[in-house]
Amino acid sequence: MTLPHFRQDTAAVRMAEKKMSSSRRNQLKSLLLQIGETMLEEEALEAERAKEKYMQENCPNLSIPGCMQELQELCRKIHKQIDLVDDERYDMEIKMKKSSKEIDDLRLMVQDLNGKFKKPALKKVRMSADAMLAALLGSKHKTSMDLRANLKQVKKEVKEEEMMTGDWRKNIEDKAGMDGRKKMFETEA
Repeated sequence: MTLPHFRQDTAAVRMAEKKMSSSRRNQLKSLLLQIGETMLEEEALEAERAKEKYMQENCPNLSIPGCMQELQELCRKIHKQIDLVDDERYDMEIKMKKSSKEIDDLRLMVQDLNGKFKKPALKKVRMSADAMLAALLGSKHKTSMDLRANLKQVKKEVKEEEMMTGDWRKNIEDKAGMDGRKKMFETEA
């Protein structure tokens, strides 16, 4: 029985929304904005009161002593308080960094589970090696990256055998038969 009643309620709400005039809707919006504004002002006043209360509890009025020894003692006391505050601040920073890292990790896990990745549209950039190094290194980049100028010059060495042999057909004709084999043994020895 609850289910049909629920459907009737949502239908009644829809009907009421359709019948609401634009002036009534604007009036309700302005009332909500006024209520929100007063709430924000109250929160700001409450924060100011809390700040004043904290300052009165933790920072008493400063009374400057007359003699040098009392002044040094006051300085030591203030330095101890500063050290304690720095320790607390450091601990809070570490906790904040740790929690923000956990939040980022959880956000990545949620994205992985959803399977929705928004890939940015990449632009095709034509850049020379010199321009890329200048962009990455800034003013530190002084050398030129002319890759062809830095290549080693390789000279082709002509082997002695190739010079001696020349055309391979002549070699075969010279070495053919017993006379050719005899010449081959004589030249090697």
